[in-house]
Amino acid sequence: MSTLALLSIAVAGVVLLLLAVIKFKVPAFLALLIVSVLVALVAGIPIEEIIPTVQAGMGGTLGNVAILVGLGAMLGKMIEVSGGAQALAGRFTSWLGPRRITAALTAAAFLLAIPVFFDVGFIILVPIIYGFAKAAGVNPVKVGLPVAAVMLAIHVVVPPHPGIVGGAGVLGADIGWITIFGLGICVPVGIAGFFLAKWFNRRDYVMLPETARQFKLFGTGTSQVEEDAAGGGTVSTRTRTQAPPSWGMIVVLIVLPIAMIMLGTVGAVLLEEGTPEANTLAFIGSPTIALLVTVMLAFYFLGIRRGWSAQATGEVMDSALAPTAIVILVTGAGGVFGKVLTESGIGTALADTLSAAGLPILLMAYVLAAVLRASQGSATVAIITTAGLLAAAAGGGAYSTAQLALITVAIGFGAFGLSHVNDSGFWIVTRYLGLTVADGLKTWTVLTTVLGALGFLLTVLVWFAITPLGL
Repeated sequence: MSTLALLSIAVAGVVLLLLAVIKFKVPAFLALLIVSVLVALVAGIPIEEIIPTVQAGMGGTLGNVAILVGLGAMLGKMIEVSGGAQALAGRFTSWLGPRRITAALTAAAFLLAIPVFFDVGFIILVPIIYGFAKAAGVNPVKVGLPVAAVMLAIHVVVPPHPGIVGGAGVLGADIGWITIFGLGICVPVGIAGFFLAKWFNRRDYVMLPETARQFKLFGTGTSQVEEDAAGGGTVSTRTRTQAPPSWGMIVVLIVLPIAMIMLGTVGAVLLEEGTPEANTLAFIGSPTIALLVTVMLAFYFLGIRRGWSAQATGEVMDSALAPTAIVILVTGAGGVFGKVLTESGIGTALADTLSAAGLPILLMAYVLAAVLRASQGSATVAIITTAGLLAAAAGGGAYSTAQLALITVAIGFGAFGLSHVNDSGFWIVTRYLGLTVADGLKTWTVLTTVLGALGFLLTVLVWFAITPLGL
């Protein structure tokens, strides 16, 4: 089949996927599977190989994603339920002072966002945002806008979040290098987001009536621990007064897996491959082991040591798994689409076209992800789909391990911007902060788009910085 025909099939497949999700409201998981099968049929994959290709795409992606997302969700749930988020935010505020409440909460959100999904993490911080805003006598959007921006930046480029982990799996990129580059670039992006949000907040925004009522009634109360347990088809809730864990413990639990993963990455660079030392560091630094160790420590220090029963602690962790199912399945289905694009030859055709056109792969990664993000709303789907489209180009380009990680990071920043009405995160941020749709487009959409572009530009600078070093 000609290159033009294969590329036309790819374009038609993406358009069909967007129509199914946006116009006809087909669930993303179902739409991805249907479109994958249709593309496989039209592209000429033998009919007896289609189902094995679907299974290989699902299994290959979930092998990288499911464990990390599940363990990350468990860790995030323990931090949420134990009151660790409040403890962390409180400590940052005491360090920076009450006049720097927004900076304090933004810094705390940077750390909290690493193990916790964007929407969950932002919702966790909403009571703190309201409390700080009320104490300062300001609109909660002045506190919440930079917090949401830095959390979304972490969500799209730092493991163990599902989009970037899934994209890494499709491209064969190293999680450790992605973590190093992602965190390093997110620091200046977060700082820029703080000042850009401050510029947006020069004007006052009229709060939505419902949000205004909630904010007016919001008050401080006793710190409590809520233990949610899912079992037997019902959800039981038990609430008891309890002091939150120390801020230091939360910092340790967030930093530990990152340090372990970085240790494994550095060991792979400095030590000879195959030696006992290199193998040991690779084992210790594997994302699965790093998160598994951290979750076990959270089980004890946030649960058992603070007086929770083993059963109650286990139930809290179990309750984190159910909401992740849809995320994992959508990510796996995105891997199926990517596998079909690869096996059909579409990925190779795209790679050849890009090579002939002379378009840099970093630019293509960013643009494709941004277009998909704007079209269908989900950053996770945009990252996975873009990774599938570029898998052949990345695999055949003789890129180094570090360069492959930067390609993945560029995809993540492409999926960062253009958050608007088809994105669930847009509604979470605007509704909790009391922004109208128009004000949300003027603030949140513009903020994410500018920061996504900034993140991409910094990624390009890092690319040119490491290339002469042979990394």
